[in-house]
Amino acid sequence: MASGNSREITTSQVGIHDKLDDLVKKYQASENKRPISEHTQAAFDEVSAWLDAGNGFNGEVILDSCCGVGESTANIARANPNARVIGIDKSAMRVDKHEHYSTQQDNYRVIRADVNDFWRLVKQSNWNVTQHFLLYPNPYPKKTQVQKRWHGSAAMVDLMSITPNIEVRSNWLIYLMEFAQAAKHYGMVSDLSEVTGDNHMTPFERKYRGSGQSCWKLNCRSEES
Repeated sequence: MASGNSREITTSQVGIHDKLDDLVKKYQASENKRPISEHTQAAFDEVSAWLDAGNGFNGEVILDSCCGVGESTANIARANPNARVIGIDKSAMRVDKHEHYSTQQDNYRVIRADVNDFWRLVKQSNWNVTQHFLLYPNPYPKKTQVQKRWHGSAAMVDLMSITPNIEVRSNWLIYLMEFAQAAKHYGMVSDLSEVTGDNHMTPFERKYRGSGQSCWKLNCRSEES
């Protein structure tokens, strides 16, 4: 395994945030009225046209949110040749770097969009999303930042409605413990395990594990599945 110099997460929060359940319930009972950003609507329309090209695509769609440079998106597409895979990141700089990680796969796209808005558009359009990856999202580890984490934000409502099959990875175990706790409010069950092996899905995973840190993955699914 390659060596790295990534610092471990430091925080005063030692367990699941004591306000998490209240935040999840609050957003479940609220309506998200935030306007959709123009660039995200344009990106969504472009991807929708790609999915509908020819006779239309009725197969599996896999989302890779916060995909960074899209190495994970390419890896997921390679492992799922019969699905259409969409990598989404808000940073144009990171998305533009994807050319260094791209493959000959023609079943995926990497786009710049706001995932909060993109998830809402996917929900409204009822895409057949069979799996959703959230690989190493910004953990916002300060206790006061809990509402910036996906599971502590309004976006969790749309995220949970897209698909009952979600995989989240992080090098901060508390993040995944919180996500699992929040997912319970949506009738989801979760399995937590440590990432092993040398087939790293993202540059962050490679960097963290190369620095001697443990990485973890959380698989969420509907209780009915």
